[in-house]
Amino acid sequence: MDYFTYLVFRSFILLFRFIPFRLLYGFADFIFYLVYYLVGYRKKVVFENLRNSFPGKPEIEITMIAKKFYHHFADMLIESLKAFTMTQEAVIKRYKFNNTVSPDELYKKGQSIICVAGHYGNWEWAGIAAGKQMLHKPVGFYKPLSNKFIDGYIQKTRVQGRAELASIVKTAETFKTDWGEPAAFYMVADQSPSSARLAYWVNFLNQDTAVLHGPEKYSRVHNFPVVFASVRKVKRGYYTIDFKMLESEPHQTKTGEITGRFMKMLEEVIVANPEFYLWSHRRWKLRKG
Repeated sequence: MDYFTYLVFRSFILLFRFIPFRLLYGFADFIFYLVYYLVGYRKKVVFENLRNSFPGKPEIEITMIAKKFYHHFADMLIESLKAFTMTQEAVIKRYKFNNTVSPDELYKKGQSIICVAGHYGNWEWAGIAAGKQMLHKPVGFYKPLSNKFIDGYIQKTRVQGRAELASIVKTAETFKTDWGEPAAFYMVADQSPSSARLAYWVNFLNQDTAVLHGPEKYSRVHNFPVVFASVRKVKRGYYTIDFKMLESEPHQTKTGEITGRFMKMLEEVIVANPEFYLWSHRRWKLRKG
């Protein structure tokens, strides 16, 4: 059954190889109408998150941001599926790393880094685009699928060139692995933790927010500098990333300091253009105390 599901999945993905972006974005417009107006996918969650994050904004502006988010959400769905059939060169044209000065300097010193990012813009293309745009060896974390055939296909297509995928189940082992050269461990680290007991708490978008401690934990254990990947959506289907040094000496920091700084940087990006954040995620399902 797993193999049959895999064949159906591959057949569906194959369609995207032959459909240009212009037509795909036309389909994305239809998905927006379907998801926002007819299905109402997680609208309660989206509007609640937006109202709590921007308590001073009038309802008409909240609605406008929500609609823009659903448009972007539809684009992201199309772009994620299209990525399975795109070459590395095709992705790089649309996903440019603008400022790698800080990471490059650390690479030349033989230092691995932890690159933290949020669910903002397009994070699905990063693994494909990184191999030829960073000196570091890119290592991304993902949650393995139960279908081993689809999981194997994702490992081959979601990263290209020098990049590697590592299971989140083996995070500690991954950081200890000798990759043969300095590595950039890419961590999308703004999702809600599974337990409040394992979280750091910060004020993020006007709310007490539980945050994963992984990036900070491993940066302090291995003294890997932490870099923030700031994503910007230039226009439909085109993104840029700028890297900002978050902490160069993690072992000298206090508990929670790196996490708080990361969430502050991410918040500034979101406030500037909120429609590109993943508002449909139940980000604040955990409550403090």
